[in-house]
Amino acid sequence: MRLRTLGCSGGIGSGEQTTAFLLDDDILIDAGTGVGNLRMDEMIKIDHIFLTHAHLDHVVFVPFLVDTVGYVRNKPITIHITEATRDVLQDHLFNWHLWPDFTKIPSQHTPYMRYQILAMGDTIDLQGRKITPLPANHVVPTVGYQLDSGRSSLVFTSDTTTNPEFWAIVNKIQNLKYLIIESAFCNKKRDVAIRSKHYCPSLLMEDLKKFERHAEMYITHLKPGESDITMDEIHKTMPQFNPRKLENNQTFEF
Repeated sequence: MRLRTLGCSGGIGSGEQTTAFLLDDDILIDAGTGVGNLRMDEMIKIDHIFLTHAHLDHVVFVPFLVDTVGYVRNKPITIHITEATRDVLQDHLFNWHLWPDFTKIPSQHTPYMRYQILAMGDTIDLQGRKITPLPANHVVPTVGYQLDSGRSSLVFTSDTTTNPEFWAIVNKIQNLKYLIIESAFCNKKRDVAIRSKHYCPSLLMEDLKKFERHAEMYITHLKPGESDITMDEIHKTMPQFNPRKLENNQTFEF
């Protein structure tokens, strides 16, 4: 499996893009503004989108992607999504007011997109590529994902904060190779991180005491203008994990 980082910032500007990953050439993990980096021929190949939650920085390019390529595809794009997130998208995004409902365009029988409901613990097997939702702790219902090739696994936390349930599951992943984990705020904004249910370096370090495996660790969702400060705090606080900043276009083979 090959994961390409299309966007990994907590904001936009100066080349920064919000969260989106391309798995091989046919699966998106989230669909933030990073999807706009894809060419038309790359977008046409996407058959599946796995969403972590309903916040705009993770879903905003789903409507544009479906609208752009739906008419040239011969099957709908499958949106893998929890029931709670599906309800938000139906009520507030694909509601004919903010955007058309592409589960009914061009018809209900031949739509451009369809929903596939995910439940915690379900594993979706797409030609030997196993994708499993993981618990996250955010202000709206959210999941992370384990991507398992059979040889090794990559875990993406999505937006989250202190979360014992997550670490209990991750510690059981025998073939864990990569961990992509967020730290949206610097320590000066710890109170904001707590209220918005994100990590800052001090909160992250407290949770990493529960981490019992070894993995290459990458930090995502850094806020523009604060990323250097946050990464400096992370390096000083947890050097034993050798955490690195996730970069646009970075790829992972596993």
